[in-house]
Amino acid sequence: MQRSATGLTSLNFVILMMVDVLKEIVFKTARSGGKGGQNVNKVETMVEGWFHVASSDILNDEQKMIILEKLANKITDSGYLLVKSRIERSQLGNKEQVIEKIALLINNALIRKKKRKPTRPTKASKAKRIKIKKEKGLIKQGRKKISDYDV
Repeated sequence: MQRSATGLTSLNFVILMMVDVLKEIVFKTARSGGKGGQNVNKVETMVEGWFHVASSDILNDEQKMIILEKLANKITDSGYLLVKSRIERSQLGNKEQVIEKIALLINNALIRKKKRKPTRPTKASKAKRIKIKKEKGLIKQGRKKISDYDV
């Protein structure tokens, strides 16, 4: 589990975000397609969740910019974060999946990654690298054809 800026674990943070995100998601349904017989042809079980990032009340301007940048491939031209689900056989199950996915996407986008501290190679690692290079060089030397001059 990862710790967020507030000190909560990511799992707890997702649960907290789901309540807030739910108010701002617009749901649309459609027929799922694929295998399933008659149920597929007459029941709209696929759920699309549309979350407008720019007009969100739960996010501040900095968070909106981060989300727009990190989730650009999932955001439509009109600024909606679009998530679909058609895994479950019921519309309610798919709706819950969409809420979870949106909350996870937002939560993961807002987690800051640690900066890498540049380090220098140790003396032992340099010596090991040179030793391996010399061994490889000897192996390659053994592959050469023997010429008349070498004999």
